[in-house]
Amino acid sequence: MENFPVISLEKVNGEERKTILEQIKDACENWGFFELVNHGIPHELLDTVERMTKEHYRKCMEQRFKELVASKGLDAVQAEVNDMDWESTFHLRHLPASNISELPDLDDEYRKVMKEFAQKLEKLAEELLDLFCENLGLEKGYLKKAFYGSKGPNFGTKVSNYPPCPKPDLIKGLRAHTDAGGIILLFQDDKVSGLQLLKDGQWIDVPPMRHSIVINLGDQLEVITNGKYKSVLHRVIAQTDGTRMSIASFYNPGSDAVIFPAPNLVEKEAEEKNQVYPKFVFEDYMKLYTTVKFQAKEPRFQAMKEVEAAVKLGPIATA
Repeated sequence: MENFPVISLEKVNGEERKTILEQIKDACENWGFFELVNHGIPHELLDTVERMTKEHYRKCMEQRFKELVASKGLDAVQAEVNDMDWESTFHLRHLPASNISELPDLDDEYRKVMKEFAQKLEKLAEELLDLFCENLGLEKGYLKKAFYGSKGPNFGTKVSNYPPCPKPDLIKGLRAHTDAGGIILLFQDDKVSGLQLLKDGQWIDVPPMRHSIVINLGDQLEVITNGKYKSVLHRVIAQTDGTRMSIASFYNPGSDAVIFPAPNLVEKEAEEKNQVYPKFVFEDYMKLYTTVKFQAKEPRFQAMKEVEAAVKLGPIATA
């Protein structure tokens, strides 16, 4: 089995740019996932984010999760559970407007650190989108502009902890799904594993690695590239010991952004065979996704195609 792609960005603006772009291209086309090292986010900041996230879980979330498990009898299940996940989560919104100051239970220092972390991730997401543009033969800034809508992108973070699970064969940490949005940047536990992706019909572990950021592609990049890049099914397997930390940040299109395949990437043959992905408003896709997240993505694309056929969308101003 070929190795999970680990890519260093250290010399991306120097003599190794061509090699690094090639590695990113291969990962995007063949994996939909890759792990970044030397990504420019200081290790001290990552260490602080990890320490504070784990402290916050112990102080504010752990007991709540235990009570939830007890109330639903999840620790004694005898059959497979298909309607919930073994995870404890909260969400931060960064763009277009932050909600960090409104969330209860967060220390001021933790708020400040998460804000700084989000700014670094936003910058990294936009840098990666431009590297994707270069690989795809799109003009610089094309993907950022495609995501922009009228108020800029949606950017948020899901902070999760996956506590030890007594029945990991019966309940998933997180059920298999593809991500709806654009580009996802994950800072995960470097000791407790659990994240897996589906490749060539096999579930493959995404290796925990200290100070790395795992990147995966969402459904919107599959649409814009007309299937050249694909979003990939992934899941979290609950573990019997150790709590796994996962901080996933989603750089998504703005709610009113109109998403459609980049004309340069639609080959004549695809057009003739009607193999062109749909055109839709991102918010409409999200409304559908939230009801069918854990189902196959193809019917979602088909449903959007039917909407498009019924209502031909006109151009939208992106300025």
